[in-house]
Amino acid sequence: MTEPLVDAEDYPRSDIDVYRVRKARRDIICLQNDHKIIMGEIEQGLHILHSKDKVKMHQRGPQVDYKSQPMPRPFARVETVTAGSPAHTAGLKPGDGIVGFGSVTSENFQGLQNVSFVVQHSEGKGVNVRVLRDENVLGLTVVPQKWNGRGLLGCNLLPCKT
Repeated sequence: MTEPLVDAEDYPRSDIDVYRVRKARRDIICLQNDHKIIMGEIEQGLHILHSKDKVKMHQRGPQVDYKSQPMPRPFARVETVTAGSPAHTAGLKPGDGIVGFGSVTSENFQGLQNVSFVVQHSEGKGVNVRVLRDENVLGLTVVPQKWNGRGLLGCNLLPCKT
């Protein structure tokens, strides 16, 4: 996008079609400008939408009755957590029931390879983990990464029997 279209002697370069390059650059710049305008409109719309939601929440209060919702079913259980590991740093404890690990839930869980796939593809990035501990669902964030121990998490998971 920023390379010159002329050579050192200010003649059009012979190795490219200058007309097509200029047209492509113009088209890209136009599309980028259109994108900025649309993103600005979306941002304004979101601000308006969220400000209306805040007013409604203050008037009515929350509409969700959490006590009437069924307790989520864990698909895996934390067996061990190694001290100093990413799992330990995130707050996982032995006995925690895993009800959500990134995109894996009890509805789509087929085996621990699902969790392994999420871990391997999220190295160095935070993964949202929902655990069932003492009949409470907690939201934790674990960052799979290399550390002094085995694996990227430093914990042992066992699948729950269905």
